[in-house]
Amino acid sequence: MPPGRRKILFVDDDPETLAAYGRVLRKKYDLDMAQGAIRGLEAVAENGPYAVVVSDLRMPGMDGVEFFSRLRKACPDTVRVMLTGYADIRSAMDAVNTGHVFRFLAKPCAEEELDAALVAALEQYGLVTAERTFLKGTLRGTIKVLTDLLILLNARAHGRSARVKRIVLDVAGYLGIPEPWRLELAVMLSQIGCAVLPERMLADMLRQGGLDERRQRLFDQHPRIAGDLLANIPRLAEVAAIIRFQEKRYDGSGPPPDGPSGQDIPMGARLLKVALDYDTLISSGRDKAHALAAMRERSGWYDPRVFEAFATLAGSREGFSRGEVATGELTPGMVLAQDVVLAGEVAASAGATVDHVLIERLRQAGDQAPDSLAVSVAPEADCTLLRLEPELADMLRRERRDTDG
Repeated sequence: MPPGRRKILFVDDDPETLAAYGRVLRKKYDLDMAQGAIRGLEAVAENGPYAVVVSDLRMPGMDGVEFFSRLRKACPDTVRVMLTGYADIRSAMDAVNTGHVFRFLAKPCAEEELDAALVAALEQYGLVTAERTFLKGTLRGTIKVLTDLLILLNARAHGRSARVKRIVLDVAGYLGIPEPWRLELAVMLSQIGCAVLPERMLADMLRQGGLDERRQRLFDQHPRIAGDLLANIPRLAEVAAIIRFQEKRYDGSGPPPDGPSGQDIPMGARLLKVALDYDTLISSGRDKAHALAAMRERSGWYDPRVFEAFATLAGSREGFSRGEVATGELTPGMVLAQDVVLAGEVAASAGATVDHVLIERLRQAGDQAPDSLAVSVAPEADCTLLRLEPELADMLRRERRDTDG
């Protein structure tokens, strides 16, 4: 919302009170009025978000405490001011604690007092939204730096995260898991700990499907390294937990030895565990059917609900078509079927998704870039829930629930 259009909504069940607010304040502020809490929620849905919402506490049907609780879920940045004609300390405490009210004013409220509260509320809204914008930009920049470093230090690890991202987001969409952006961040950064390991170690693990005991113990440290690194970045605590437990088995075994088990493992980590193990089996030469069969035999390794959702999607998705294209004809979205080597170093590993950054690097490499590359291209009718029409995705989820029930 532009600073010049910071709107204020007044909610009260008395139309005369609303009219009085309008007469006093409309010349100074951009106001909307709603008679009652239900109409207030409708106004937020139709015309919001508002910078400030001022509501009466005592209203029939839905009181101000419940109204603000719902408003907080829908518009967490909106600053809430409560007005009431009742000197009820308990109601005031409920309003502040449950609805996170910025100001609590008693009716009748002097014009100067109300005006001062609105000025303070608008300033608070500006601070909150400015901080959110700053953090979003900072977080985006930090993540880009980390992923770019991973490409430079261990292109195979970056390729692995690119491969499993599609699997994790597909299963999350199928299960109706909220906030997929957090999962996407976790997948993108899941292999950042591999930057401190020899690149050959990951290559051997993927080719062989595992490592000898000594090297496996060292490799198992990379989720903890990444989790500890990301825990220092504001707002990434949940992402760090997902990454730290990405190799944790559902029964509690697996690294780290003192970690959680079952439903206490973050859902994102349970998704990553399935996707990473499948990627390891496919990379080591197994076809889809044999990889799924091998995973089914691993008793206690996976969340049953997550694995069955994954198996359902893996069984219905058609394969990619493979081919070879001239380097100059690469387009974003293609998946590399071979490593890209520039000046003796792996610039992008097999399985990585082609993006504008890689295309530009190949262009700048000139004659040092390969003439053509083997790639895989997703079919046009890709069975990806994130790309389906919402009605179809809902239908599939309902079908899954009916089957489970």
